[in-house]
Amino acid sequence: MSEWRIRCPDLEVEWLAAEGESLLESAERAGIELLSSCRNGTCRTCMCRLVAGEVRYRIEWPGLSREEKAEGWVLPCVAEPTGPRELSLDSPWAGLK
Repeated sequence: MSEWRIRCPDLEVEWLAAEGESLLESAERAGIELLSSCRNGTCRTCMCRLVAGEVRYRIEWPGLSREEKAEGWVLPCVAEPTGPRELSLDSPWAGLK
């Protein structure tokens, strides 16, 4: 099974995400509690910006507009990394619990 290093310079943390694990699940497993609510890609509480890398989504169309996706916004609750990633918590509502 592959693991990917996830960096979040805003929080000065790094963690590993296992293949098939969402960014949110992997952060929680590492003891990092990011903001979240619905865990199904609709509420946007966990929304943050993907600075580097790409993700794949567990659902066909998560609660993001085309423009938001093009700007790098992701929903960590339903986004799985496909390699090393860097996240930025520059959303007005993203951050730690």
